[in-house]
Amino acid sequence: MTKAMSPRSRKVRVLATLGPASNSPEMVERLFEAGADAFRINMSHGDQDSKIPVIKAIRGLEKRLGRPTTILADLQGPKLRVGKFAEGSAMLAAGHEFTLDRNPEPGDATRVELPHREIFEAIEEGARLLLDDGKLVLRVMSHGHDWITTRVEVGGKLSNSKGLNVPDVALPMAALTDKDRSDLAFAIDQGADWIALSFVQRPEDLAEARKLIGGRAALLAKIEKPSAVARLEEIVEMCDGVMVARGDLGVELPPESVPPLQKRIVEVARRMGRPVIVATQMLESMITAPTPTRAEVSDVATAVYDGADAIMLSAESAAGDFPVESVAMMNSIADSVERDPAHGDRVHFTVTRPDPTTADAIAEAAKSISATVSATAIVCFTSSGSTARRIARERPAVPILVLTPNLETARRLGLLWGVHAVHTKDVGSFEEMVAKSKRMALRHNIAEAGDRMVVCAGVPFGTPGATNVVHVVRLLGDELRGRD
Repeated sequence: MTKAMSPRSRKVRVLATLGPASNSPEMVERLFEAGADAFRINMSHGDQDSKIPVIKAIRGLEKRLGRPTTILADLQGPKLRVGKFAEGSAMLAAGHEFTLDRNPEPGDATRVELPHREIFEAIEEGARLLLDDGKLVLRVMSHGHDWITTRVEVGGKLSNSKGLNVPDVALPMAALTDKDRSDLAFAIDQGADWIALSFVQRPEDLAEARKLIGGRAALLAKIEKPSAVARLEEIVEMCDGVMVARGDLGVELPPESVPPLQKRIVEVARRMGRPVIVATQMLESMITAPTPTRAEVSDVATAVYDGADAIMLSAESAAGDFPVESVAMMNSIADSVERDPAHGDRVHFTVTRPDPTTADAIAEAAKSISATVSATAIVCFTSSGSTARRIARERPAVPILVLTPNLETARRLGLLWGVHAVHTKDVGSFEEMVAKSKRMALRHNIAEAGDRMVVCAGVPFGTPGATNVVHVVRLLGDELRGRD
């Protein structure tokens, strides 16, 4: 039998992006040992074949450790870009007019091609067009079916094929491109646990991805556009989890608006029982430096204090000079914050009232009982993961040991706050439930002799969504670590 892994001492999860600096089996294992709980594969870079050995490395690590490991495949989404210039670039002067049109001829300082007809259909007078990650700003003066005349508000050098953002209007574009559909099918075939959808503007954007996934993975919506923020609760209702994609939000919105939005997105996701990831530029300076700035440390700490389920590294772990150090630093920051006596109170600034269901009542009771009797852990039996999500939403002060007969469920729970998921055989009786909860808690070093635990399950056993039992058990000195 594989030696059981002890849970992390912290409850927030660390999601590390894999890339050229970190995609070997040796580096994947080093990142895990440094604190990575889950791994992001960015489908924007490299071809599909290059992802196969990376996924095999993660699954190989899972097999060696005997611990379910989570893979998130992040789809690229539509990329809006201008055309090319006759000289490779042009200087756009502030106050001057500049035209974007459907003419494929190379551009100059007065015009350039914009090969996206959807923008011409949706654009409005007064709307902003942001170029090159917001470095240049254009304001729409007038427009027709194949031309947009703008005034340059913030000028600068514009090069071939630079990106374009349209923050002030919702574009009639699907969130999935042909590349995304191919990448999604590939990721599902390779056993990805989560699919992250980019360019979400409205709840309807999630429907096609949900249909293509067909229940074989969980769906995560990246909140990166103002139009998505405007319909946030509807989008959260339609997905399994959300990501605060602060990089794109910070391009399309004033930078000072991003911190309150981050808090709002985290609050809404937590209240609605969806795991939420805070992402982008968290330890950005560690791409080239072995230590972060104090401001970055504070930024990561804020996400932990807000009660985010996971915090994410992007280029820091994928392409930086210090991938292991970046993960170790994020792990250390999170550990330090969660040891703060004030952490528990701050995490509960967000009020998560239970829905009027038996399952939600049981989850709320489990948290309350665990605090009252000074329990060491909450143990929950689940097949779909819904019980674990409900308990995690309550942010209990103790670890959540999740026992599930479904490996896919155990893997998906790797992004959930405070959860240590174990793939194990199901139970068939109340007595077996009690005995297994004790054995597994001992085996995974979550509890020891004399400790109390709160156990949640559904009777009859094996029925998804039937959580209706909460039970307090005490581990005795002669509890056996039997096989399962």
